This record gives sequence, structure tokens and C-alpha cells, in this order.
Amino acid sequence: MKSEDQIQKPSQKDMDRLYRSVRKVIEQARGFVSVAANTAIVRQNWEIGRLIVEDEQSGKRKAEYGKAQIVGLENRLTAEYGRGYDASNLWKMRQFYQTFPIRDALRLELSWTHYRTLMRVTDDTAREWYVNECVACGWGTRELDRQVSMQVYERLLSSANPDRRRKRQEIPNTPLPEKPKSLVPADFIKNPMILEFLSLPDNIKLRETQLESAIISHLKEVLMELGRGFCFVARQKHIQSGSNDYFIDLVFYNCILKCFVLIDLKIGRVTHKDVGQMDMYRRMFDELICQPDDKPTIGIVLCDETDTDIAKYSVLSGNDKLYAVKYTTVMPSEKVLRREIATQKELFLLQMKDTELAKRLKNH
Repeated sequence: MKSEDQIQKPSQKDMDRLYRSVRKVIEQARGFVSVAANTAIVRQNWEIGRLIVEDEQSGKRKAEYGKAQIVGLENRLTAEYGRGYDASNLWKMRQFYQTFPIRDALRLELSWTHYRTLMRVTDDTAREWYVNECVACGWGTRELDRQVSMQVYERLLSSANPDRRRKRQEIPNTPLPEKPKSLVPADFIKNPMILEFLSLPDNIKLRETQLESAIISHLKEVLMELGRGFCFVARQKHIQSGSNDYFIDLVFYNCILKCFVLIDLKIGRVTHKDVGQMDMYRRMFDELICQPDDKPTIGIVLCDETDTDIAKYSVLSGNDKLYAVKYTTVMPSEKVLRREIATQKELFLLQMKDTELAKRLKNH
């Protein structure tokens, strides 16, 4: 017989491999348990909301009945099941059913906390957009809360399109499509762009190189602000035409639109020279860099202030591949942000006044 010293023992490499395999199984199992628990909570809260609403409606009760109903449930459920069934949560469950009346349409990838945030969105079309983006981008609860608080959908230039703002009363209980049938740049471009995560001082005059460096240092957050499909390509992209050299501040690629997106940074108010230069960059990029299967390049001048005359009379006018977008490095209040969104939408409509897209947006 072999002595104990002669018995071959597993190597550290073998042990590490076994550990990783076992750990993977455990993590998968925990993930399944978490998903199952989340699904159960979401469905439970939806069913509770349905029962509350149907009990109210069956007797066509007045508001006082609903209040007494919630208080009675709170007392008995809290006594039996503990926290989680107080009046505040029960009202949320009631609202949950009213906001999402079709159980089979619930996205079970989303948690109860996700749905609590989504119920803050009062516009049906905007809420459906947040649901679809949340699932597609894998937003956690904190990220969804940030996106809703910063009115990301409302800042999209295409969000005023009446063709995409279907009301529930017009098409009862019908979910919106996850993707529009035809995508345009305005579906992806936000105005204004909020860059508060750059943590830049707002009491000094920045240089464009400072802004550019801050963007590169916070690239993950910048890509999140840009939205779905954006990938970083280059900083200070060099283009040579004949004996002339040009440098584009930032270059991205949108995998959904299948086109390059050029960004030129501008400290101060946008000018006709800024948009003219970007238009030249965009055309040069199409000819010298793009591949045959790339769509036309989009150019964005990211500036402190946009301008009515520039939108109306410069090469921006009628151009759906060229945009002047305002940025802010501080988080505005909700009131200020709503006002700024409205201003930028007006300028965009002015820019698009003679295009087919303008006809779709004019009723905003």
C-alpha cells in the first residue's frame, strides 16, 4: 500500500479550477433564486393591487371607502406578515395595477423597485420607453432613477413626434413597440446634454481641452448619457486632406444607427463657423474614413449656448445630420430643465422647418 506521503494530492491549479467551477454553480443558483423571488414579489404586488381596485369598483365606492379599505388591510396584514404592507406600499400596489393593467405585459426582468420608479412617469409613451430601455441596457434601480429624474426621454429630439405618442385611451392596454420601425438620429440625440458627473467648477471659464480631458476621464458616464449603441472611437482624430491636417475632438460610433458620430467641443455660444467646420468634418469623414456599409456621418457641435439665427440661417437649417447641442456641467432643477428642454426643442423645430421630420414634430 502507498503511504500517505505517496498519495498524489491535487495541485493548487486543480483546486483553483474546481473552486471556480463550484463558485459558478453557486452564483448561478443564487441568481435563479433572486430572479424567482423578484418575479414572485412583482406578481404578488400586482395581484394585491388588482384585488384592491376591483373591490373598490365592485361597489362603486367613494374615496372614503378606499381610504378605510387601505387602513384595514394595513392593520391586519402588518400584524400577520410584518413590514412591507403598510398603507404607503398598499397605495403603491393599487397604483401599480392601474398603471400596468395587463399582468402578462409586465417585464419580469424588472424589480418592484424599478416599477416604483416607473410609476413616477405620468406619460404613457415615455414610461414605455423607459421600460424598454431599462431592459435593453440592463439599468439597475439607481440608474433608472437617474434617467427618469434627468428626463432622458424628454430630452430626445424625437420625443415630440406625435406618431410615437400613442395614448392608452386610443389603443387600450396595448404596449408600445420596443423599437420604432425607422430610426433617425433624433431618436438618439439629447438636447441639452447633462454632464454634471464631470465635476467641473461652474465659476470659472473652462478651456475646451479641459472639457475634453474631463469627458475622456469619465467615458463610462459619458457613454451612458449618450445612450444605447454608442461606442468610443477616438480623441483628436486626425484627418488629412491634401496638404491640410484636421483634428476632430471626439469620435463615437453608434452600432444601432450604424454610423460615426463626430463631436466638436465649443466653449461659449455656437457660431456659423462652428457648424460650418463640423459640416466639413462630417463630409470629409464620409469620403475618407467611412466604409461602404456605414450610414452617413452625424456631426454634433457641443456648446455652452445654442442660437436661433444659427438654427434658422446656417448650414444647420434643414440638415438632419448636423446638430448644435447645448451642454451643462451642473444639475439643473426640474423646472429649469423642463424650460431648457422646451427651448432646445423649439430651436430643433426651427432647424427642421422644411423637412419631413418637422411635419411629424410640429404638433409638439
